[in-house]
Amino acid sequence: MIGFRAYGISAGRAVLGCAFLALVATACSPAEEGAPAASDVTVVWGGGLFDGTGDAVVPNPGIVMAEGRFQAVDAVAASEAVAAGASVVEVGEGEVILPGMLDLHAHFHLDLLGEGRVDETTVYPALFLANGVTSTFPNGEASPHKMRALQERLQSGEQVGARLLRSGPYFGSSRVGWDPFFTAEEVHRQVDALVEEGVAGFKAKTIRAPQLEALIERAHYHGLSVTGHLGSGFGGSVNPRDAIHMGIDRIEHFMGGDAMPAVRSAYASFEEMTPDMPEFEHIVQLYLDEGVNYNATMSAYGYSGGRDPDIFEPFADEMSYLTPYARELVEERLAAEPRQVSEQFERIYNVKQQLVKRFYDMGGGHLITMGTDHPSTGEFFSPFSVHRELALFVKSGIPEAAVLRFATRNAAEALRVDDDLGTIEAGKIADLVILGANPLDDIRNTRDVRMVFKDGVAYDPAELLESSKGRIGPQGPEDLPDFAAVDVPPPGGE
Repeated sequence: MIGFRAYGISAGRAVLGCAFLALVATACSPAEEGAPAASDVTVVWGGGLFDGTGDAVVPNPGIVMAEGRFQAVDAVAASEAVAAGASVVEVGEGEVILPGMLDLHAHFHLDLLGEGRVDETTVYPALFLANGVTSTFPNGEASPHKMRALQERLQSGEQVGARLLRSGPYFGSSRVGWDPFFTAEEVHRQVDALVEEGVAGFKAKTIRAPQLEALIERAHYHGLSVTGHLGSGFGGSVNPRDAIHMGIDRIEHFMGGDAMPAVRSAYASFEEMTPDMPEFEHIVQLYLDEGVNYNATMSAYGYSGGRDPDIFEPFADEMSYLTPYARELVEERLAAEPRQVSEQFERIYNVKQQLVKRFYDMGGGHLITMGTDHPSTGEFFSPFSVHRELALFVKSGIPEAAVLRFATRNAAEALRVDDDLGTIEAGKIADLVILGANPLDDIRNTRDVRMVFKDGVAYDPAELLESSKGRIGPQGPEDLPDFAAVDVPPPGGE
């Protein structure tokens, strides 16, 4: 098992202070023979609670967890469990509990060598968890074989990290080795093979219309959702408007519609859109009418643009997680090739804030989800990007409570996993995050993660972070082949 310490709270009392976490063991009466052991039940007591269903932080009545699920969110049930000898986690005054977050565009991609993207599976899962993200949807896997192996390690307990809700590889020309002339039957076969592997949904990118229709049809046959990074219709791409009519469930990045005509790229059109354009309001209304989710991925454009200091302030030393050799490679590259600011992406970054706010104001708040979309070249890493994305939603003028729901309830509903995830309610999987301060007062308080529960097991974020330092990337020249992109064979193929 990876050397991260994951502790289920033993029969005792956990005390969460304002600046530290300590576990204090106390005695407990032994359970009667045949009865559930008291140590199998944990009560989270005190602090404030944002459960994902409303707009407010309320006094926490007591959260009872057992067998990996929330058993009750109720003062009487919590008191009875404590009296019976349950373990207790005390949350300090001013600290706030919220549901474990879901990142629906959680790229594990690295490109440290300038030779294409590969998925980082050694450290990223623990870093996501340490940042309060208990579930990730990769939204297109660069290395599906590595991601499948990671999912198996996470499920078996061999590796500690955020839950992996796999997307499988891209469906479209963004997959290395994709054939743009795959038949509908071949698309169906690949979907079936990925369902057998246990994927949670699918991602289309640079796909032709007939193949997208086949993907949506077969995914829905299996009860799974499809999201898409689509275009304007230019160059044979699919406009999100047309994908919505096909039945797609979620759209990434660009809203689409008549404001993005097929005579030019989506990027060129998007940077000139305004929130008062009739064409923009028409496409938003289509999302509302059809119940299609929108994953804005706003901070990704700032990453390639001017890196707004309000959002990209250095709240963590992210490069410290690189191996010494990888850090040397990255620093040499940065010194030799100063970063080029994309003026187009900077314009999109600014425009998108206005458009997303208008989408929200038109009644689309229940359809917006949180996705970071931060493939890394070595300076910033995806697991930390959740805090940047949340802060940017708030900077756009959206209330903090709504923004937290984007990353919790909305995300779970969009991926069709809301029976188990997204809110703190009895019967759901016991994923929660304890923050040092109220994120409704300042959304940047999501950075102050004091404890994380996943499947009812508690993790110390500080320990996860410390154990991850110096581990991303190649250890030396002999490892370089493992960090260069390779062709992705068709799922279920030879």
